[in-house]
Amino acid sequence: MSAAPLSRLHLAGGFLRVPTMLRGAGVTCPVSTHWLSGSWRMSLMLLLLLVSGAVRGTAGFYLPGLAPVNFCDTESPECQSVIELFVNRLDSVESVLPYEYAAFDFCQLEEEKRPSENLGQVLFGERIEPSPYKFHFKKEEVCKHVCTKEYNIGKTNDKSKLMFLKNGIQLNYQHHWIIDNMPVTWCYDVEEGLKFCNPGFPIGCYITKAGHPKDACVISTSFNEKDTYYIFNHVDITIYYHSEIEKTGARLVAAKLEPKSFKHTHTAMPDCSGPPLGIPDKFNVKVTIPYTYSVKYVKSPIKWASRWDYILESMHHTNIQWFSIMNSLVIVLFLSGMVAMILLRTLHKDIARYNQMDSTEEAQEEFGWKLVHGDVFRPPRKGMILSVFLGSGVQIFIMMFVTLFFACLGFLSPANRGSLMTCAVVLWVLLGTPAGYVAARFYKSFGGEKWKTNVLLTSFLCPGIVFADFFLMNLILWGEGSSAAIPFGTLVAVLALWFGISVPLTFIGAYFGFKKRTIEHPVRVNQIPRQIPEQSFYTKSVPGIVMGGILPFGCIFIQLFFILNSIWSHQMYYMFGFLFLVFIILIITCSEATVLLCYFHICAENYHWQWRSFLTSGFTAMYFLIYAIHYFYTKLQITGTASVILYFGYTMIMALIFFLFTGAIGFFACFWFMTKIYSVVKVD
Repeated sequence: MSAAPLSRLHLAGGFLRVPTMLRGAGVTCPVSTHWLSGSWRMSLMLLLLLVSGAVRGTAGFYLPGLAPVNFCDTESPECQSVIELFVNRLDSVESVLPYEYAAFDFCQLEEEKRPSENLGQVLFGERIEPSPYKFHFKKEEVCKHVCTKEYNIGKTNDKSKLMFLKNGIQLNYQHHWIIDNMPVTWCYDVEEGLKFCNPGFPIGCYITKAGHPKDACVISTSFNEKDTYYIFNHVDITIYYHSEIEKTGARLVAAKLEPKSFKHTHTAMPDCSGPPLGIPDKFNVKVTIPYTYSVKYVKSPIKWASRWDYILESMHHTNIQWFSIMNSLVIVLFLSGMVAMILLRTLHKDIARYNQMDSTEEAQEEFGWKLVHGDVFRPPRKGMILSVFLGSGVQIFIMMFVTLFFACLGFLSPANRGSLMTCAVVLWVLLGTPAGYVAARFYKSFGGEKWKTNVLLTSFLCPGIVFADFFLMNLILWGEGSSAAIPFGTLVAVLALWFGISVPLTFIGAYFGFKKRTIEHPVRVNQIPRQIPEQSFYTKSVPGIVMGGILPFGCIFIQLFFILNSIWSHQMYYMFGFLFLVFIILIITCSEATVLLCYFHICAENYHWQWRSFLTSGFTAMYFLIYAIHYFYTKLQITGTASVILYFGYTMIMALIFFLFTGAIGFFACFWFMTKIYSVVKVD
């Protein structure tokens, strides 16, 4: 099997395109061509060459699970003839609770080893298992019988299984099938002649008592009986393949299906004709559901490298993404202009005037932000908690930056299932050292002496809150029998990563942080605190904090919509290039907005900037929370108490992470700003 040559890495239209197999995942990363010119491009090429040489030799490289598989008519060492179909957990836009394939009593294998799942797949609730649907390459089947399920209403177990199936149909639960690591898609026409390819298809449809077809029932006019559940017990599968050289076999480039419902009057020899299989809401007879399929093969000109394109293009929102970027850039330019005006004009004049006053008799008449030079680096109240938040914020910031960078390069593409979450968790565990170091350094600069309490809080406070929330949500999932419930063994593994790796690394970082000399400030702190004059409405704490989070949120709210869609509406998210760019814009916006408000506050002789700077940019998380509530009531159709609790429980975890991340950005931006301006002013 040949590897993709590394020379396929090239720049096209201002986009960095990764090797062929990643381009097939539709992952592109907006990068300036100037940034990658000259030595930068050579350095990147050298880095990728080193990685590729370590993984697959100098010819090229493939990421795990992304190498192509060749298929041919007969089994041979170069290719295989059997095409396996795997099934994943079923989910619904009307419920947060996913369920395993076996929970709905579909056709399944009695004993077959399930493929191994990585940590990210388990945490996301993916449960991939083999199915009895097995195909032989280029061998077409028509109305092939898979199995027959019979339900005797007199038996409690059969009745409960059928009721569970009917409830799944009513909540529009969706199958997720996989062939050759590709989702089996259901493509149908939407408005304006566009075609949408859904990486899933419903298990059935329901006609209400009023005769209104629900969801998938609109695909056929034969679904017309009121208060009836129609189950899709037949699928027409079309497998598309591409073959450049017949001798080496073919590669699968797409798998599409069309769900159908047939009553199958002759169960032993189904003919896939006749009326649909409808189950009345109230029945007192035996119910028989035969499952069948048909499969055909079509040669396609699409190459294996581009096989994800037809799925991703149907979800394409490039125009909206560029609008989001332009909207964010306008905000950044506005803030940059304001900050530049302050730094180059107002602040420059202030510094020149203050330094000139030192040589005159009016040197005693200080005013403005110079007046508080003896208090501006005074340790804040609750410095212990602030330092812990800063350490956790730095840990989250580095984790997010590195994860998005790798995702932007294509290493965490949708084809590599669970890799995004796995990468994030592993990075968070390994980044305990910078968390402990930052928390210890700033706690020491705040004059703190309880170093044991500081390192323990850094290790357990924020991670403990997240884990407690996560564990409570997991208890609900366990109680509901959902496949998203994390197995006990995985919970033990997560705790082992936390206590066995993250906590010791945090202690190591804190040790070096406390051993370092205290951060030296450019001005001395007076023994007696200066009295803060009466503040105007705009320079008071609460209005300033509330105003500070608006602009950063304005940069991200469009991107946030797509992220929430991918989480709760089960849409595939792959535009990491846009996301990485918005991430950088968010950092800049948080920094500039916080510095701007910080300058206004010290000009009003209010020197309590530490907590205010953290909360000003951190308040963006509150706007995120408000938007998540708005999204829940306007975009989602989630029903059920458990689903509602799960939605808001997981949203609180995301809001806390976002608060720590943005708050740390604001604090460090203000800290740099304060150190800079007071280091260039002559103070007696």
